[in-house]
Amino acid sequence: MKPVSELLRSREGTLWHVRPQDTVYAALELLARYEVGALVVMDGGRMVGVVSERDYTRKVALQGRNSKETQVADIMTRQVVTVGPHTGTRECMTLMSERKIRHLPVLEGGTVLGMISIRDIMDDIIRTHEQTIAQLETYIQS
Repeated sequence: MKPVSELLRSREGTLWHVRPQDTVYAALELLARYEVGALVVMDGGRMVGVVSERDYTRKVALQGRNSKETQVADIMTRQVVTVGPHTGTRECMTLMSERKIRHLPVLEGGTVLGMISIRDIMDDIIRTHEQTIAQLETYIQS
């Protein structure tokens, strides 16, 4: 399978993020605006966590907290599983399955290059299978 750097190439420069002191409500607005399920939490150019719809659901909504008063730092996931740009998509799928997560930040050194989701990987698998099918059909017809 291909390295995740190839998946990131198609959306280069797109890294949606929030700061730890931002409100959960502000994070929810970004999640909705960009139609993503998670955001990287950055503090001074350094990743300090990830905040997801799942974090909101479990740590705000179900606990009766107010999203306009709660800070991202209070609910974000701090122990983040990350991958490097050369990590293969198959390894990412395995990590996501084993850890029951849907998003993986991609880091090189201490720099966040982007974040991939299980949807990114599934879309890539579907595209690859469609290309293979088209090639086989062409081969069979010739």
